[in-house]
Amino acid sequence: MLRLLTDEAALPGLLFALRFDAEGVATPIAFAADLPAREAGGDGYVWLHVDLIDARLADLIESGRLGPPRLTAAIFARDEHQRVVVEGEWLGVVIADRERAFDGEIGEEPTGRLHCVLGPGFLVSGRRHATAGAEAARDAVLAGARAASPARLLERFVEGVVASLAASAKRFSDELDAIEDRVLDETRSDDPRPLAPIRRQAVRQHRQLSGLAAVFHRLEAETDEDDDALPEAVVTMAARVVQRLDSLHRDMHVLSERTRTLQDEIAGRTAAETNRQLFTLSVLTALFLPPTLVTGVFGMNTKGLFLGEFEDGSAIALGIGALTSLAVYGVIRRLGLVTRRA
Repeated sequence: MLRLLTDEAALPGLLFALRFDAEGVATPIAFAADLPAREAGGDGYVWLHVDLIDARLADLIESGRLGPPRLTAAIFARDEHQRVVVEGEWLGVVIADRERAFDGEIGEEPTGRLHCVLGPGFLVSGRRHATAGAEAARDAVLAGARAASPARLLERFVEGVVASLAASAKRFSDELDAIEDRVLDETRSDDPRPLAPIRRQAVRQHRQLSGLAAVFHRLEAETDEDDDALPEAVVTMAARVVQRLDSLHRDMHVLSERTRTLQDEIAGRTAAETNRQLFTLSVLTALFLPPTLVTGVFGMNTKGLFLGEFEDGSAIALGIGALTSLAVYGVIRRLGLVTRRA
């Protein structure tokens, strides 16, 4: 009796399995009897996607069922740091991927991790939390897309992350364009609050992208070694991925610089407006200080107060206050302070 791959005795922790022929056409593997051994030869390759939460995987890793034990243990470890490990013609990577929620919603930021082990005719991917890369690649190849080698399939994983980051970069750029237009419009107020979420998300995504780029730069350096045993498909894939990641890395860096420049521009304008308001307040304070002194003097309830016996004393006191204000204004103009404000 054929056992389904979801049965415990078939392959613990397995989520799905696909077989690829020599032309890269995928067909699902439904029964344990159809699952070839890792050492099996022939054209094409097999892709296994496993749940790393399953504790029973430890026995499979130790027995070499999922690849060289030492490399597989290093890649499938709980450490979520993005990295690359090479052992002969086997390759292991931990790369950033987008997380997928229970309701199917996919996050924009690649905060998840996808663990992959590649070898001759064999690819094993795994995750501890639901991610979008493997599922999207599975849907694509089952819909007719081709992946002629495990390296090409790995490239598909990265393409999903790169496409998501590129879309976010485009959206950030459009939002920054709108903010720049508002900043350049002198009739509108400069509000720095819309910049904060853009910069925060751009910095977080740039951090994930930097780690992903570092992995493939390291892989590209490994493929340049004289004693390298990795297949040519891996070498070619690494070069293509590095080129795309470097281009996106530059775009994200430009976004970060644009955000910082806009924040500095808005901060400078806000500081200048504050200085103008403080200057106006200072001038008004200087103008009203002498009349305040005059009214304070004439408001004292003491004997012998000036102009206390005159019928027009109040008018004369007001005139003195006005004259003192005019005198202060003349001094301010003489010093050039009003002209400097304009």
